[in-house]
Amino acid sequence: MRRNGHATLLHTWGRLIYRYRKAIVVTWLILFCVLLPFAFKLPSILQHNGFTPKDSPAQIGIEKLEEGLGLSAASLDIVVVSRHDENLTAGTAQRRILTELAPLRDRPYVRDTYMNMAAHKAGQDHIVSVTVLLDPDSSKALQQFEEIRDSVPDITGADTYITGNTAIFADMNQAVKSDIIHAEMIGIPAALLILAVVFGTLTAALLPLIAGIVSVVVTMGILYFVALADGTISNFLPNVVTMLGLAVGIDYALLIVSRFKEELRTRSGDVGSALAVTCATAGKAVMFSGAAVLIGFVAMSFIDLPIFRSFSIGGITVVLFSVLAGNTLLPALLGMLGPRIDALPLFPAKLRALRGRQTLGMWRRISGFVMAHPVTISVAAIGLLLVAIYPVRNMNIAIPAAEVLPPAYESRYGHDLLTQAYDERELNSIVVAVELPSSYADPHSIELMKAYTDEIRLMPGVKRVESYLSVGRGSVEEVSNVLSRQDIRQQLEQHRFVRGNMAAVAVTPEHEESHALTMQLVQALRTMDTNELKTYVTGSPAYKLDIMEAIQQNISYVLVFVFAVTYIILLFAFRSIVLPLKASVMNMLSLGAGLGIVVWVFQEGIGAEWLGVSSTGSIFALLPVLIFCVVFGISMDYEVMMLSRIMENYERTGDNEFSTAEGLESTGGLITSAALILAVVVGAFVFTDNEVMKAIGLGLTAAILLDATVIRVLLVPAFMKMLGRANWWSPAWMFPASKLASKERSDKRGEAG
Repeated sequence: MRRNGHATLLHTWGRLIYRYRKAIVVTWLILFCVLLPFAFKLPSILQHNGFTPKDSPAQIGIEKLEEGLGLSAASLDIVVVSRHDENLTAGTAQRRILTELAPLRDRPYVRDTYMNMAAHKAGQDHIVSVTVLLDPDSSKALQQFEEIRDSVPDITGADTYITGNTAIFADMNQAVKSDIIHAEMIGIPAALLILAVVFGTLTAALLPLIAGIVSVVVTMGILYFVALADGTISNFLPNVVTMLGLAVGIDYALLIVSRFKEELRTRSGDVGSALAVTCATAGKAVMFSGAAVLIGFVAMSFIDLPIFRSFSIGGITVVLFSVLAGNTLLPALLGMLGPRIDALPLFPAKLRALRGRQTLGMWRRISGFVMAHPVTISVAAIGLLLVAIYPVRNMNIAIPAAEVLPPAYESRYGHDLLTQAYDERELNSIVVAVELPSSYADPHSIELMKAYTDEIRLMPGVKRVESYLSVGRGSVEEVSNVLSRQDIRQQLEQHRFVRGNMAAVAVTPEHEESHALTMQLVQALRTMDTNELKTYVTGSPAYKLDIMEAIQQNISYVLVFVFAVTYIILLFAFRSIVLPLKASVMNMLSLGAGLGIVVWVFQEGIGAEWLGVSSTGSIFALLPVLIFCVVFGISMDYEVMMLSRIMENYERTGDNEFSTAEGLESTGGLITSAALILAVVVGAFVFTDNEVMKAIGLGLTAAILLDATVIRVLLVPAFMKMLGRANWWSPAWMFPASKLASKERSDKRGEAG
């Protein structure tokens, strides 16, 4: 009864859409035009990468350094490279460079400039770096970045390259803008080509594109205002919204348009009736599909990182508007077009009809072959997927920075020069903000500080410890005597080592910043007994530890939520204990295979050069979570699309094998077309500049294509055949009304036989 009630409601909805079709189209047009300018502005106002955990220990530490010492996370590194292999580490050369860069100090938002004193690698003394400390308000510094970059003076006999956090963020924002345009130029024409082949007419092919583009523009326009209110929205958001919005928006429209064309033929051109049935059937499927995809985006919000919260907000918004456009704008356009949906044919009518019959015959032959050899097909398909999954066992998770950009970007090239010239461990040292009980020059504070730094030096994994005590290198009395000199104190305060009762300690680890032992060192520094001192551990390694912990501490909630909600939905949809379990396992196979292919390319470097991947060796930490949340929802959508038809046939015939064949024949072409469209739209990001988006595009594309082919075409029919009636098993007490109805249908079939 409930299902009929829903169908009746949606049927009425379709009638209303048809009646007010012009008003609905005009409303969407106004909304589109009003929000279009704000959609274009969205990338330019996003000043945050989203990787920094809010109120994390590392963030609190940098805030203490900003308040106490005037240090700032917003900074630039000007990398100076001699054209004539001059030794730039010599004192005279460094003084000359700082003198030539002195005009920078007069620029707005520039607070200080000083020479990077990290240890040089052998043979690299022709490269030095000058740190430019910017206003602590990183958003203001980022807004002024182009002006600051243009004002960097030329250095005599040398080339300069600007890198550092602010430069990298600015280039990321630029990459976001260019990537969206580049991906759309690839994805939209490719999607149009597939739609043209599927529908055979240009008019029908254009409608899904219109729906997808409108939903993306409206979403980005709304997110502009969200970003104005929330300064932590990630600058990766526009890419993800564009990628997924176009993909799911076009996919949903494909379902609606396909069903409308079918109903229009069945009902002899009665547009109102065709639209009502379309909304009651395909419209309902789109709502269910949207709910399935939303599960993953809701789960993302459980991880306390701005980038996941940004993806969650963006994903939820764009999916909701895609569903809304699919159930309002698109039906209204179809109602206005009516039979003209078949206008501008690309193939002769006879050829379109012949191609349709051949396609149906192909899917029937495939299902027949698979169910004739279910064990062999299952072993081969699972073996193929396990080969793709295998690299995941050695997956190395990391948090990249400049590495997400190609070397063509100045900030990436400058970063590579920095790591070429300097000891990377010193560039990414652990920094401890220390609150002393009294002035840093007080003997008691010196004594406490000396005991603290001496203890750190004895810790495993420590290469070097630097603090203001380095001026004495001896007893408390010696340090105290040196600090009694005003010129020494001024020099220390000028270099922001100390001020008042605040001091900074730089701990250089023995290993790289992402190494497990470096992470252990950060944890040890945070848990050590510091007596009267208050310490706040920050720096790049500490930030990365906080990010990893935020993911690790909450990933179990994400997994449980997605699996549990998915299982419950499928349980009630198919009234079976077995089918939801089987669906979850198969979803994990396609998901794991997609992730394995990403590891192959981005970690192992197989095919990296062909895809233009310049940084290999690790996988970005957010990738597994993002791929899991998105692919699980899309896979479930395809599963429901196929199993719904199988179940419908099974309830009518009671023949599991026949029902499976009919289900594949009915949905195989639609699922494949939907997957291809989604793959070309998402896969277009593989050919963009940002390597995070490359990896997301590759992982989603691989997982979706494997799911639509190996899983849906081979494994689902094979397991439906092998399990037989067990597919539909559930305890008698769980769905008593369904069991009774099933028995009545079985009795009627027996009487008819």
